Amino acid sequence: MLAHCSRRALLLTILVVSTESVHGQALQVRFGTPVPSEVRAIYDSGIGYLVKEQQADGTWASSQYGAGPGVDGLCCLAILSCGEDPNFGLYNDAVRRGLRSIIRRQDPETGLLADQPGAHGSMYHHGFGTLTLAEAYGAVDDDRLWEGDASEQRRTLGRALELAVTRIVESQDQNPHGGWRYTPDAKDADTSVSGANLVALLAARNAGIEVPDKNIDRAMEMLEKATDASGAVAYQVGDVGFAFGDSQARSSIACLSLAIGKRKESEAFRSTLKYLVDRSDRAGVSQWPEYTRYYMAQALFQGDFEAWSKWNQLTIEVLQEQQQENGSIGDSSYSTAMGLLSLALNYRFLPIYER
Repeated sequence: MLAHCSRRALLLTILVVSTESVHGQALQVRFGTPVPSEVRAIYDSGIGYLVKEQQADGTWASSQYGAGPGVDGLCCLAILSCGEDPNFGLYNDAVRRGLRSIIRRQDPETGLLADQPGAHGSMYHHGFGTLTLAEAYGAVDDDRLWEGDASEQRRTLGRALELAVTRIVESQDQNPHGGWRYTPDAKDADTSVSGANLVALLAARNAGIEVPDKNIDRAMEMLEKATDASGAVAYQVGDVGFAFGDSQARSSIACLSLAIGKRKESEAFRSTLKYLVDRSDRAGVSQWPEYTRYYMAQALFQGDFEAWSKWNQLTIEVLQEQQQENGSIGDSSYSTAMGLLSLALNYRFLPIYER
């Protein structure tokens, strides 16, 4: 990890002293420039709030979207994304306790990451929980992960991630539309839950976990089919048909997934990216603001660096206004984590936030 940080510091130094604009721009997109002081201030305060709000068992209290491995995962991702050493850094204990809480909640037979397998939204929790395991895999030392915890559910990050990926794949295999819905056995699909699980699969594949190409391809085809020429993306796929509407979040989910899945030549990617770029100068987000900022930042970064830079500055200004004295954004662990993650690309630390 120290060697990794040293290499990253060296690359940042090269970027600062480079006078060749083309090479400088390429390095800037890939590795970034020094993180703006405003972002560091928001992050330091926000992570301080998350650490204080973490429960003794490593979980985070219920938010407006409930509690579970998904919320715990997002909080862990926010802490991991700032670049602190997850094994010996300032927040290593919070990270390890959070990861243990996710693994303890995993069904050892089905691999599902959820308190109640049949609960509404359990595949949301599973998708974000799996993404967190994928980003922690290889960065967090398994020998230190379970120190002081004799839980019967203890397993390595790699094994937990493999089980979680298997659950996503098996859930999709029985879905006639090639996507996912709230429960593992659902026969309909929506682009929001599907996006959470597809990005988790892509992150796991990037981490070296085996993910069948056919499952990635089916999900990509579903997203392409759910996108119209304007870049609008349907919410639900199934018996209700395709209901298109204005949603920056859904278009961002499709654009991001297609980009990471190497489908930038597709018509769906081009149309969703244009849809987002045309809206990247708007500071206000009226519908699901935390969720939209989270996905839109990543989609723009993958598709149009200049548009992302503009959106990033607007997000900084909005979050500066929203952040409370205690560090919270939106008065919950969930909204605070999502707010921080909408700025995580400034750090370029986790693999999912690299280009």
